[in-house]
Amino acid sequence: MMTRRLLQLFTGLAMYGISLAMFIRAGLGLDPWDVFHQGLANRTGLSIGGVVIIVSFLVLLLWIPLRQWPGFGTLCNAVLVGVFADVGLALIPAVSQIAGQFALLGGAIVLNGIASACYIGARFGPGARDGLMTGLARRTGWSVRLSRTLIEVCVLAIGWLLGGSVGVGTVAYALAIGPLVHVLLPRFMVPVSPPKTAGEATAVIAPEHCA
Repeated sequence: MMTRRLLQLFTGLAMYGISLAMFIRAGLGLDPWDVFHQGLANRTGLSIGGVVIIVSFLVLLLWIPLRQWPGFGTLCNAVLVGVFADVGLALIPAVSQIAGQFALLGGAIVLNGIASACYIGARFGPGARDGLMTGLARRTGWSVRLSRTLIEVCVLAIGWLLGGSVGVGTVAYALAIGPLVHVLLPRFMVPVSPPKTAGEATAVIAPEHCA
């Protein structure tokens, strides 16, 4: 089970980074956080993968007042998505024809949905940005939906002002990624190991039930 979880985690993070490179090469707009990352990359001269890594660790600092603690998967996410985004940009050529751009965009959305289901289903902890969303919701009493909307509107606006790419891909991602992950996540969710004793049953099942 642990082998499966690790393989699923690392495969998911690799695919997530590659999907980011596909979004960029499609040239039709990015998701809100990556609009922000691209805007910072344009202004600083850093690679977008480098910016993703730096922003991930800065966001983790915001977890401290929210009393949110990273898991193993959180730290892997903070590093590997950026690494594989730069690898993907080195391997995937830019596309100029509109049909190719839309094909690349569609592939990026699907791959991103699979990647998200993989790393979430591995149960090693949320990504830095997801943890910020859930931590803010828990500390303020706001809904997760409201917390996510406020955060993503802010980073989208800042990213756009910095020169990040906003377009049809931004809208397509926003509309498609939720339903896509909803369908895929049950197929990739690693089941909790059955407890060996009654005491373990309380320790393992009760928190899962409460979640």
